Amino acid sequence: MNLVDRIKNILLSPRTEWPKIAEEAATVQSLYVGYVVVLAAIGPLALLIRSGGVAIAAALVQYVIALVITYLMALIVDALAPTFNGTRDFTQSLKLVAYSYTAPWVAGVFLLVGATIGGLIGLIAGIYAWYTFYLGVPTLKKCPAEKAVGYTIVVVLCGIVLAIVLGGVLMSAMFGGAMGGAGFGMMR
Repeated sequence: MNLVDRIKNILLSPRTEWPKIAEEAATVQSLYVGYVVVLAAIGPLALLIRSGGVAIAAALVQYVIALVITYLMALIVDALAPTFNGTRDFTQSLKLVAYSYTAPWVAGVFLLVGATIGGLIGLIAGIYAWYTFYLGVPTLKKCPAEKAVGYTIVVVLCGIVLAIVLGGVLMSAMFGGAMGGAGFGMMR
């Protein structure tokens, strides 16, 4: 399927798009090269343009984080599947995560108008991503529909924890032990 059609369909008619996605042959490489690396670049490019090229390091870090979190979340989704009577299949998990992230990735273009408006639109897009994930769980993970809400909530909570942990690790790496040590010092 063409990239623009996939974006349009997952944003406007996810309920009918998930069965098509479930049947498509894919690999981790094809999903990353054909979709993830392209869409995950929208927000960082918007940030780079808005900053006049000054925020190159921030844009690069944001891009790498998006690529890494997509993969890690797919691992989490796959590992949790049996808990919710779903099936383990990493490629289907990656499809579910990658295509669910479509709305926030596309909303990244709104960083061009500023962090406040862009952030608000990004938040709305993030909530929509949870909804699209919820719709895709029964189809891609073969999870019973009555368990899809619980599965979605657990995945969202795992994503929040992952973002906090990854943010702490990155802060520690970027600012040496100073900030990272202060933030994680309470855990000792």
